[in-house]
Amino acid sequence: MAQSARDGFTSTFGVLLATLGSAVGLGNIWKFPSLTGMNGGAGFLLVYLLATLLVGLPVMIVETMLGRAARANAITTFEKVAPRGQWWWKIIGWMGFLAALLIMAFYSGVAGWVYAYVIKAAMGEISTTDPKAAGAAFGALVSNPVSSLLWQWVVLGVTGSIIMLGVSRGIEAVARKLMPLLFILLLVLCVRSLTLPGAAAPGLAFLFSPDLAKITPAVVLTALGLAFFKLSIGMGTMLTYGSYFREDQNIPATTTRVMLADLSVSLLAGIAIFPAVFAFGFEPAAGPSLVFMTIPAVFTSMPGGTVFMTIFFLLTAIASVGAILSLLEVPVAILSERFGYGRKRASLYTILAIALLGVPATLSQSVMAEIKVFGMNAFDLYDFLSSNVMLPLGGILICLFVGWVYGLPQLEKQLGNDGSLPNRGLIRAVFFLVRYVTPLLIALVLLHGLKVF
Repeated sequence: MAQSARDGFTSTFGVLLATLGSAVGLGNIWKFPSLTGMNGGAGFLLVYLLATLLVGLPVMIVETMLGRAARANAITTFEKVAPRGQWWWKIIGWMGFLAALLIMAFYSGVAGWVYAYVIKAAMGEISTTDPKAAGAAFGALVSNPVSSLLWQWVVLGVTGSIIMLGVSRGIEAVARKLMPLLFILLLVLCVRSLTLPGAAAPGLAFLFSPDLAKITPAVVLTALGLAFFKLSIGMGTMLTYGSYFREDQNIPATTTRVMLADLSVSLLAGIAIFPAVFAFGFEPAAGPSLVFMTIPAVFTSMPGGTVFMTIFFLLTAIASVGAILSLLEVPVAILSERFGYGRKRASLYTILAIALLGVPATLSQSVMAEIKVFGMNAFDLYDFLSSNVMLPLGGILICLFVGWVYGLPQLEKQLGNDGSLPNRGLIRAVFFLVRYVTPLLIALVLLHGLKVF
């Protein structure tokens, strides 16, 4: 596809919202609160913020920059920016391609559970004050192979129809509508949670008053891992989205705003959840079950609980859309640009591939639960290969490429917009981090994920 024919984001605000939509996902509403609850609250949050500055943000900046410099998909990017003859760097793009497919295979299944819960919440089917009863309802959903697959396919149908519309009319247009709605719904839930009797003080203290004694090496490693995965880096999405950035876009400023907005969504989710959890005497360290088992009991306990529970799961469903779109765009861009398929055809092939690949992951909670590879069912195996292997390896390789091959002069040219931005000190700081600090920290995440320590 000729460069002039490539679609792209149409405005600075559109770039910000679309990129934010990629970073914001189920991790903000599901994973962040559960990990914060399990790791002691404010102390974990403090380490997570520091890890984001040292790991997540630098990789996001340089990955986006490489995409814009090449104006190409994740694989072709490295063919364009790597020195002649160093073809092996494009393995980063291929890993992103495979990681995006594997993540979508199980992530779309989790999003399907959320979609189902929007309907269940609105109909009062999960209105119970007993977390065990809520757990039984969740178990009934995920263990039903037919409904689990159908809801996953609904998710793929919705997001696939958006991705077919293209970058500006699909991804950007949807992000412009959904991201403001997401913040509005979150604020409504925060106000309701904070106005519950006895909720504000313990809930906010848990989130914002750190107990330094709870910051253990395990907590630090968990925060490092979350900071890396939370910003959609190492999986080709920022390379792909960066290729749609405008030439005059201030990449360091935009990615920093995305990071801060993403952190704000996570904090608002915590404010919406933890005061209510404390108000009704539930356990903040409930872990991954917090959203699907504890939250229904929490909201049922409050006046107007059915309405607010429905809003919560609607908001969670909205959060999943932007992340799924960015993951879909990685293989769609590769199929359309490298293999010459039209966008609709490339989108259809991607959706079908994910639907097929997702069957073992979705059914691993039911009829395929006993089928395991290396002791893991398909859901856990996909998660392990993508999150624990491909993503950190991709992040390390991107840092090594930028820090030791691409070099500081090119970095200054691209991030300084050919000298028009007075940010040389910032660029040198980013270069130092991606050359020396960030790859070592990501290596710790990789080794920890591989159970080396």
